[in-house]
Amino acid sequence: METKNIIIVGVGGQGSLLASKLLGYLLLKQGYDVKVSEVHGMSQRGGSVVTYVRFGDRVFSPVVDKGEADFIVSFEILETARWLSYLKPGGQIVTNTQQIDPMPVITGAAEYPAELVEKIKRKGLKIDAMDCLSLAREAGSPKAVNIVLLGRLSHYFDIEDAAWQEALSANVPPKFLELNKKAFALGKSLTQ
Repeated sequence: METKNIIIVGVGGQGSLLASKLLGYLLLKQGYDVKVSEVHGMSQRGGSVVTYVRFGDRVFSPVVDKGEADFIVSFEILETARWLSYLKPGGQIVTNTQQIDPMPVITGAAEYPAELVEKIKRKGLKIDAMDCLSLAREAGSPKAVNIVLLGRLSHYFDIEDAAWQEALSANVPPKFLELNKKAFALGKSLTQ
């Protein structure tokens, strides 16, 4: 199998590192060679965070270059727009529609771009956009956005639900497991 590339982007504190860890675990259990690279950025200041997950028969580098991502999984819609150049032709975007103001918007030096989902669609890109924050709250915690996104991402993989559930159990603390299973189910049950 040729190497597949996933870029997970978000803002510090949204759980992108847990999402990449969970995906790496899941894909290893499926028998793939997996490389995960964590690039934290300014995560402690609410800045951009990116992680790369690469898997296939044999993976030599953890880094995804521009134009190589099969998937962009985004926790925030402006981060989606920032990383579009990494998507390969025919690649898939799975994104939360939540907007988190970056520092230039907070200070009044810039305005948050309007209608980003529509602008991305007009470029002819495949985008699966949903309000993951509302679903995470429905599951029991706004911090479960990452797991809602993984539930939605599961639609694009030929991996049984039991394997996703086992990955959740292995990577989420027991006291939060039921909440995260509910978040995953809510993301998975969405229809496009």
